Amino acid sequence: MKNGRIAIPSNGQGGLGGTRSGHFGHCDVFTFIDVENGEIKEVSILQNQEHAQGGCMVPVNLLSDNRVTALIVGGIGMRPLMGFKQVGIDVYHDDQRAEIEPVVRDLIAGNLTEITNDQVCGGGGGQV
Repeated sequence: MKNGRIAIPSNGQGGLGGTRSGHFGHCDVFTFIDVENGEIKEVSILQNQEHAQGGCMVPVNLLSDNRVTALIVGGIGMRPLMGFKQVGIDVYHDDQRAEIEPVVRDLIAGNLTEITNDQVCGGGGGQV
């Protein structure tokens, strides 16, 4: 990935040195990494929103509204995955490492794969 905005569901205060949340819909914050010409240019944090009203499309719309082009998750349900595809956000998969920075660097280097339909999880009772 040479240019764009990466979103990572994050625990606590997030940030490049933070850890990833295992369940993107219920993360504390999203860490945004702006990439230009294959280099990290800016890191910002966005508070996650409750999505009781609007269900799993709330984080999809939140990230779309914030110009995200790629999302890295450890797991995701089929409905939000389809939502991200509809708004043009590529969803990448890594469920091995909790640290944010090495996973981001792998995506920039082209070493992460897009999540496939057979990798989705069932979700938590209809929640994301």
